[in-house]
Amino acid sequence: MSQSYQVLAEPCEYLYEEKRSTFTAVLQPAQEREAALAQLEAIRRERPGASHYCWAYILGSASQPLSMAFSDDGEPGGTAGKPMLSVLEHRLAGDCMAVVVRTFGGTKLGAGGLVRAYGAAVSGALDLAQWRQITPTVPVAIAVGFALEERVRHSLMLRDIAISSVSYSSEVTLVVDVPEQALDTLSSELAELSSGAARVWPAR
Repeated sequence: MSQSYQVLAEPCEYLYEEKRSTFTAVLQPAQEREAALAQLEAIRRERPGASHYCWAYILGSASQPLSMAFSDDGEPGGTAGKPMLSVLEHRLAGDCMAVVVRTFGGTKLGAGGLVRAYGAAVSGALDLAQWRQITPTVPVAIAVGFALEERVRHSLMLRDIAISSVSYSSEVTLVVDVPEQALDTLSSELAELSSGAARVWPAR
């Protein structure tokens, strides 16, 4: 079962400076690749004239990502996007697009210096970030007799499980979004509550 995970709640940024080169890390929430790349293009337009616009993102949970990607945007291979992504992974930054806008200050930093600078810029932004928790859920249908509807509703309310739809025929069918970790416990509880009469199945 998937665990709860943290995702970036709102944009933030952090300025890091090394030998007169500036590295401005901009973090923004992103749940899809298209949205992340659109944010990149917006930053390019809003902050023209920079030397590089390096980026990295993690979509979904950082420990079990749906997608990850990065770009060095002209910096020597492995000195920008990859260390940025490594910091996002290490800090468990889910649903996060990181762009570092570099303005060259006239002194070359070397591969090691670039890796440190890009990593430090993203790390500094993460220190300022606000987070929210995501609990993965699965849609489940629950069918019970009319006499049990209120007891089932009460049980769901106590578990803070939202009902997305209800239908009535020969019995009551409730479609709910259940946290993945709670599915087995809920099924057992409903079976006990209904003396085995409740039927539970995936509502995908």
